[in-house]
Parts: sequence; structure tokens; C-alpha cells
Amino acid sequence: MTTQKITDAAPPRKRLFVTLMGITCLMVVAVIFLAWWIPNRGLANIHPNLPHIVGIIMMVLSGAAILGTGLLVLTTALGKDIFFTRFMRLVVIKFLLPVIEMVGRLIGLNKDSIRQSFIAMNNSLVISQRMKIKPDRILVLLPHCIQLSDCEIKVTGDINKCSGCGRCSIKGLVEIGRKYHIDISVATGGTLARKVIVEKRPKLVLAVACERDLTAGIKDCYPLPVIGILNERPFGPCFNTLVDAAKIDEALSQVILLDEPATTPV
Repeated sequence: MTTQKITDAAPPRKRLFVTLMGITCLMVVAVIFLAWWIPNRGLANIHPNLPHIVGIIMMVLSGAAILGTGLLVLTTALGKDIFFTRFMRLVVIKFLLPVIEMVGRLIGLNKDSIRQSFIAMNNSLVISQRMKIKPDRILVLLPHCIQLSDCEIKVTGDINKCSGCGRCSIKGLVEIGRKYHIDISVATGGTLARKVIVEKRPKLVLAVACERDLTAGIKDCYPLPVIGILNERPFGPCFNTLVDAAKIDEALSQVILLDEPATTPV
């Protein structure tokens, strides 16, 4: 069999998620305003100052929503940890994502497109923290479908068993593992992936998977930072998938703490 080639694919863009986040923010502000305006007359019957007090609370909530959205956009655009990045990841992952997916469906957007943009946003927030982590505290997690289905050497237990034939993406990933001296594991499903993370106890996970699995993994692993790399699926989902090793190398180079070479005294 000839060596499989990875076809070029457009990288997921953060712009879509940022746009949907802005729309969601405006909707939240509108709901807050209506929650104050509709019962406004009834509140005045209880106490003349009550509408003003509730109005101030609503303005604070609206300001917080607008400020949070602005900070997320700035953090993503500048690639710097401006303020409360970890907390903002929590808000995006646990609260905004479900709402944004719903808003996207209402305006007819593809769910995978939204997830791709979310993964790009998450990666940007993780990298913006400028973490430098030792290789032995980083885990690269791969799906089992990245190995050829007809390969007689199963690498689920140990990726270094790979014979290096080059027919799938495993060879390039083994080379990256040896280059950085990092742990690379292959998981056959979400349950095993969680088990590996619990056993290895990494400080950062770099995961390769499809949009659905990456989104679920990022949500399940919080507050553990996860960088997601989308796989290529030329033969359909969960079968002989591929990944560009250069993308993993590039992501690792931004977070890995390499030992500085010893200097020889002059």
C-alpha cells in the first residue's frame, strides 16, 4: 500500500465563534433589559426606588457581559493573558458554548463549524497563558483510528511498537515523542482517555480527535488545559484518520519547557 498523504485543509478560525459570542452577548443584554423593563411598573408599586435599584443591578450584569466578551476578544486577538483568562475559559466552556451552539443552530450554522471555531478559541486562550511545562507533564492523546485498520502491530498500549513503515501518521508522531521526550498515548474511546489522564496526571493535554470528541474532551477536562488538533478524515469518521505531525510539533513548541544546554566556561 502506498503512503497516505494528508490533504491541506483550512485551519479552524476563531472569527465565527467570536461573532456568535458577540450575538449571544447582545441577546443576554436584551433579556436583562426586558427582565427589568417588563415588571418595572409593578416594582414601583412595591417601592418607588425599587425600579432604580433593580435597574442598576441589571446595568452591572449587562456591563459584566459586555466587558467579558471584550476581554475574550482582546485575549484572542493579542494572544496575551490579559485578565482572568482561566476564569474566562470556564465561562466559555461551561456556559457560553451551549448557548452559542443553540444560537448557531437557530441561524442555520453547521454544528461542526461552530465546534471548530470553539476549539480554535480554546487553543488561543490556553496558549495565551504562556505556560512552559516540562515534557514529562505533557500528554499527547491520540484516537485509535489514526492507525491503519489493517496494521498487524497494535500501538494502543505502546506507540513505540510502530515499525515506522510510514503508511499512517503514527511514524511522525513517534518521532515527535522521541524529539521532545513526551508521553504519547492512544485511546480507544472517551472512557479510556479519561483513565489515561487520571493515571498520567499531566499539566497539559494535547489531544487529536474529531470536532465532537475534542469539544467534549475540553469540557470534561476543565480546568486542565487542553490543546485540540483536528484530525483529517479522508475515508470518513473513525476509520484510517490522519493528522499533520507538523501541527502537533508547532503546538508543543509553544508550551514545552526544554532544558537549556549547559554553557561551557570560557
